[in-house]
Parts: sequence; structure tokens; C-alpha cells
Amino acid sequence: MKLMKNKKTLLLFIGDLIIFYFSIWLTLLIRNWSIPSSSNLIQHLEPFSILFIFWVLIIYIAGMYDRINLVMSNKISSVLFNTQVINMVLAVIFFYFIPIFSITPKTFLFIYLVISLLLLVFWRLWIHPRISKVARQKAFLIARGDEMKELLEEINSGNHGYYFADYLNLDKSENIDIQNDIIQKIYENDFKTVIIDTQDDSINPFLSSLYNLMFARVNFIDMHEVYEYVFGRIPLSLVKHGWFLKNVTTESYEIYDGVKRFFDVIVGSILFILSMPFYPFIIAMVKIGGGRKIFFVQNRIGQDNKKISIYKFRTMTEDENLAERKITKIGNLLRMFRLDEIPQLINVIKGDLSLIGPRPETAELVNLYKENISYYNVRHLIKPGLSGWAQIYQDNHPHHQADIDNTKVKLSYDLFYIKNRSFFLDFKIGLRTLQIIILRKGK
Repeated sequence: MKLMKNKKTLLLFIGDLIIFYFSIWLTLLIRNWSIPSSSNLIQHLEPFSILFIFWVLIIYIAGMYDRINLVMSNKISSVLFNTQVINMVLAVIFFYFIPIFSITPKTFLFIYLVISLLLLVFWRLWIHPRISKVARQKAFLIARGDEMKELLEEINSGNHGYYFADYLNLDKSENIDIQNDIIQKIYENDFKTVIIDTQDDSINPFLSSLYNLMFARVNFIDMHEVYEYVFGRIPLSLVKHGWFLKNVTTESYEIYDGVKRFFDVIVGSILFILSMPFYPFIIAMVKIGGGRKIFFVQNRIGQDNKKISIYKFRTMTEDENLAERKITKIGNLLRMFRLDEIPQLINVIKGDLSLIGPRPETAELVNLYKENISYYNVRHLIKPGLSGWAQIYQDNHPHHQADIDNTKVKLSYDLFYIKNRSFFLDFKIGLRTLQIIILRKGK
């Protein structure tokens, strides 16, 4: 089984390289409307061959060669798009800031991005599954609880490489017969993949027997790992003290936090300067909407439970009674295009907020959630942000109103970000945020 995985990964790697090189030829063909000459082709192949080393590394860092990603196909397109955007940024830096080659492609790079992305998606989703026989592998699920039901429904109904041909619900199996309930089913159905909740106490007595199945080429994957990948959030049933000690650290992120702060200041300052021409128009709109106050200042809870004051353009009436305040017509327009949040760039420059991170809540809501949601306070270990993982992926995330149930789900997204935070994940959130703003989706 391991040899098969290595062959599939090698096949995927070779296919990616073929796509990269073929895309150069096809881009030159489209760009010039003629068959590329050998000299022109070589002129592009030499510098791009150097770039391809870094491009493949970016794809590897994105997890596109991992064992789960080889068969989980539902997010391939979006991940490949993000990696290709990063690769294009590297190409721009390479050609324009290190001018050691005779070409400085502009239109070529844009055309190449589109062509290579389409070919990579076609290769990953259609060609590779068929020639490597990865598509829709049957698997055996052993777990319990609502998360098991969520995973079972999503995998069997969605566009994934696995499907669960059978499952064992541990909630309905008080006395597990390891031979009949698990081992016999695995052999009878020729299951090569078993997705199992290894954290479940009822499984512990059978770990030695399951271990022996590895020699029969049965591959075991932790259910929580698959759940985290599929849903982009941490299963709350997994969240215990030991989980935090293993997955949530601050010391190992010191370099990341330092570089991220540097980019927050640079990017935040650039965006603030670019936004200045809009201030007179927005201020005039707020004035037309009624009232005297231009800005709205609200206290929130930031990193290390410190109170911070965030700034927004006012979008509501100025009634003294908070419950009677209503969004103005101008306020609706500002919120639609996120223009009301432009002043928060000042918070980013000051260091109260980051560009990317969990959205900060009011002190009243924080106190309520801390009392009713276990480990809620962990989200304050890192700096809050203008946009976050929960804001772009949770369909009905709470928005400044008390909602304990949905906030539990929101916390599972926040924990996913805290555990997996990286420059790549921040970049992905940034791109997704821009998409939401442009398409005017979300809250």
C-alpha cells in the first residue's frame, strides 16, 4: 500500500511538471498565434525551469501531495487557484526584481496562469483519478457522535475520493466483537482504508488487533484528521486539555508572528493611504445619512484579553437607546461594500488588530461565551483580525448578537486557524475575503 501511495504521488508530481512545461508551449502558441520556434521556446524554458522548483514546493506546502489530498477532491480547484496566484507573485518577483534573463513576460504570465490552472485542475480531477484508480475508494468508518454522522453524510453525498461502504456506530455497539464487527467486515469487503476515531476509549482494547491489520495492507486514517480536512474546522469532541498542549503553542510561531506584524504594518499603511481619497466621499455620505458623528468607536476584547477600541464609519442612527438604533440607508450601502470598516486599518497599524485573525467580540459577549462554551478564551491567545477563517467559511456565523450554538461552531473554525495558521493560510483568507467583497457575499 505504501508503495502504491508513493507511485501515485510520483505520478502526480510528474504530471504537474508536464503541465507546467506544456503550458509554456501552449501559452506561446496562443500569445503569438503561431507554432513557437525552438529558440523562443528555449528562451522561456530556461528561467521557468528554475521557477518550477519553487512552484512545486509551494504545491507541496499546500498539501497537494498528502495522502488525504490524493483522494479528497472537493477543494482541489480552490487550493490550486491559491497556489497558482502565489506562484505568479514569485514569477513577477523573479523576472522583474532579478533581471538576469532576457525576458520580462507580462501578458504571457497572465495567459500562462489561466492555462496552467485549467490544465492542473483537469489533470488532478479527471485524468489522474482514472489512470491511478484513486477515485471513490471504498472505506470503513468506525466512530460515534454527531461528527461521525456529519462526516458520513458529507463523504457519501459530496465530491470526495472516499465513500463509506460500511460503518460501525460505536454509540450503538456497547459490546464490540472485534472479530465479527471489525476484522471480518474488513476482510469480507476487502477494505484497504479504515477511517477510525483513535481517540475513542472503547477502541483502546482492540488497538493491538487493528495494528496487526497493517500487515494485511490495511491503511488507517484518524477520523478527526479527515473531519478537519473536509470541514475546515476542529471537531469539538476532540478539544480537551491535551489537544491544546499538543496543537496550540506560541513559542514556535514567534518568527511567523514577527513577519506577520511587519506585513500588517506595511500592507495596512499602503491600504490606508490608498483609502484616503475615499474619506471625503464617505464622510459626506454619512453626513447625508443624518447625525453628527462620523465615526463609531466600539470596545472589543483583543489578544491576551486586553480591551481594544476599534473604529468604523457610522452606519446606524444615533439613538441613545442602543436597542432602538437602526441601520441607515447610507449605512447599508457602506456595509455592502465593507467601506464602514476602512478605519480599522488604523487599528492594524497600531497593532490592536491583524489583517487576518479571529474577529474580536464585545466584552459582554465574551463573558457570556466564556461561561457557556468550554475553552472559548483560547481564541484570545492570538491577535484578532479584520477577516478570519470563520467569517469566510461559516455560513451563519454570529454577528454581534448572542448565539451560543453557532458560536460553538465558530470556535471550531477559530481553533482550526489557530492550529494551522501560516502565511499560506493567511494569503488564502485574504483572497477569499476579496472575492466575498467583490461579489458582495457574506455578512
